[in-house]
Amino acid sequence: MVTVKWLEYKSFLAKNGKSKQLEDSFSFLQGMNFPIYCFGSQSIEEDTSFEGISCIIEEEQNILDAVLLSQWEDRMLKDCFKYDVTTSEIKVVTGKMKFLCQLNEGQITDHLSKSEGNTLHELDPFAFDCVKHQEELLFCLANSKKAKSELIPSASVPDSAVLVIINVTPIEYGHVYLVPCASNRLYRFLDARSTEIITRLAAEINNQSFRIFYNCYIPNRSGVYFEACYFPHPLPVEFRPAGTLFGASGRRGIHICSIIDYPIKTLSFQTTQNLKILAAAISEICFQLEEKNIQYNLMISDSGKKIFLFLQKTCAASHAISAWECGGYFLFRNRYQFDQVTEDAMINRLSSFSLDDNDFEAVKQLCCRIASKFDV
Repeated sequence: MVTVKWLEYKSFLAKNGKSKQLEDSFSFLQGMNFPIYCFGSQSIEEDTSFEGISCIIEEEQNILDAVLLSQWEDRMLKDCFKYDVTTSEIKVVTGKMKFLCQLNEGQITDHLSKSEGNTLHELDPFAFDCVKHQEELLFCLANSKKAKSELIPSASVPDSAVLVIINVTPIEYGHVYLVPCASNRLYRFLDARSTEIITRLAAEINNQSFRIFYNCYIPNRSGVYFEACYFPHPLPVEFRPAGTLFGASGRRGIHICSIIDYPIKTLSFQTTQNLKILAAAISEICFQLEEKNIQYNLMISDSGKKIFLFLQKTCAASHAISAWECGGYFLFRNRYQFDQVTEDAMINRLSSFSLDDNDFEAVKQLCCRIASKFDV
């Protein structure tokens, strides 16, 4: 388990600096202090494995997990959300895939748009200026030069931070936006630093219910951001068999698998040894995919040790599907459509967005080539 201790506000600012530019770009941050969780350097050193942050007594809750859930539940008590997502009905669709469907009649059309008439597709939160109140920001994530992770109860937002912001129209419990920011700007591209700190969040939260999502193409997106929430059960894609494409011979390398018998082309990347290498490889792969105009989604699971890459065919960004849909979790706002949904309909939906076989082969070769660079 990570060691966490409280830091004094002034001590942290003296070493990390306060980002006036960042405050200027988000007016609601001006003059405000928030909890800051600082990742220690120890768990990303070259010879450090995941096991150092994964061994946690089952009954004992991780401090970062506790902070996220307690802050999110506090906002629920303050009626910061448009509806109570815990009252939404969820069912398993009959069939071998075991797709999950949620009836969410509380979703607000101002924040969401329909896709093919029945499922919901998330729009960019910042395009709609959804961050209107201080209480919507729960806390921030930042890197620290110290070996151990540390939690500061109240401090100004540092530069190169990740903002943890509630989604006021959540799809599941604990739904938040994770927004990397630095020097008066949102990140425009998915870089290695952002991927690393987000993956470390999953690793240090160390909760098997916690998953992080990234959607490459979002209409009117103003910057890079991730989404995260808690699912009571694994998503359908996590149950599918997988065939090995690349098995690293080195101790700290990456294993790549192709998900078998799943309607959307999917690869999984896994390591048990080095978080930094996995994040660097994924960010390079994503950069290459964007250069080739290939749409994709990411899902981080298994406490950061596994990342799923969903590959969509190139089409209008407004028709791309979300990462949780790719994982087999669908939202409906209409009772009749929710009751009538079938596995065949969901398979057809995913298949219609999937990358074709030839392009998938090219992507697999690309991923193996990049992963081989980290086979050490």
